[in-house]
Amino acid sequence: MPRLTSRFYVSALIRRVTGEGAFAAISRKGAEEAGAIFVLVDRLDGTVDLFGPAPQAIFESTPDGRLFEPLIKAGSREEANQRLEREKRMDPDFWVVEIDSRDGTAALPLIPES
Repeated sequence: MPRLTSRFYVSALIRRVTGEGAFAAISRKGAEEAGAIFVLVDRLDGTVDLFGPAPQAIFESTPDGRLFEPLIKAGSREEANQRLEREKRMDPDFWVVEIDSRDGTAALPLIPES
């Protein structure tokens, strides 16, 4: 099964989140076909969670080819922005989707915790 484009995946994620009554928006557009996707969850209490693509070897085992892993849990927005700036230096073609969620729910397929 071919992998969904990043643009399509981001669009579907935003629809799913807004369909559940939450707010989601694109804060950075990346490469339409295969840009990495990062999700910043604002917990509305001054903290954020940041999720990024899981390692490539794990991607291949999911139906749509995407899994996410937590990079920052209950951190500061500044900490998340610094992490995204480091990512930008390595590969500037990534997406950032921001979601407002008090409980940190992001509607993302996450890697299993070991």
